[in-house]
Amino acid sequence: MEFTSITAEQLQDRPDPHEVTDAETVYRGAIWDVARETFRMADQDEPLVRDFITHPGAVAVVALDDQDRVLLINQYRHPVRTRMWEIPAGLLDVSGEPALAAAQRELGEEADLVAEHWDTLVDFENSPGSSAEANRIFLARGLSEVPDAERFTREGEEAEIVAGFADLDDAAAAVLSGRLTSPAAALGILAAHVARSRDWSTLRAPDAAWPARPGHAG
Repeated sequence: MEFTSITAEQLQDRPDPHEVTDAETVYRGAIWDVARETFRMADQDEPLVRDFITHPGAVAVVALDDQDRVLLINQYRHPVRTRMWEIPAGLLDVSGEPALAAAQRELGEEADLVAEHWDTLVDFENSPGSSAEANRIFLARGLSEVPDAERFTREGEEAEIVAGFADLDDAAAAVLSGRLTSPAAALGILAAHVARSRDWSTLRAPDAAWPARPGHAG
């Protein structure tokens, strides 16, 4: 393999849809399905077959208070049999709902908080080799509590949520030491830590284009 220098302008993922010659749903689940698609790579005679999880996309929120402490919620995740420190997050499963509105809803439902200021912090594909899940993490600041009478009744795993604030430096250190491993929390905390060091100049508008969101042009 030959290596070349990558310029700053080239550091961008680009859509490159390959023609799908056959597609079927091999499993239908309660939240997402598993698809099987056949496609062909350039200059290859044999087609490739891949199974992957279809997904509506998701949003997450790094919420910072006036002391630069990050909101973390602790809840049980059954597939990994672990209680994890995470950031508020949820599926984009409401048809036509803007990503920002979904993030605002999740912050209220999972942490009983609203925020005055919102920015786009970072985007990521959760597991692009096996899932179509696209994620956007927002930064929320200017926090205040939802009135008691308007609070959401949490159920399932969310019923046992414990919430608290951690110093952003401490949270970043916990990620780097392997003590916090939730992907959205890890990326969001590190992105916020870097963004703060650059005086928040890396932040994007809360409605910034998001072409990776499944089924959406932005």
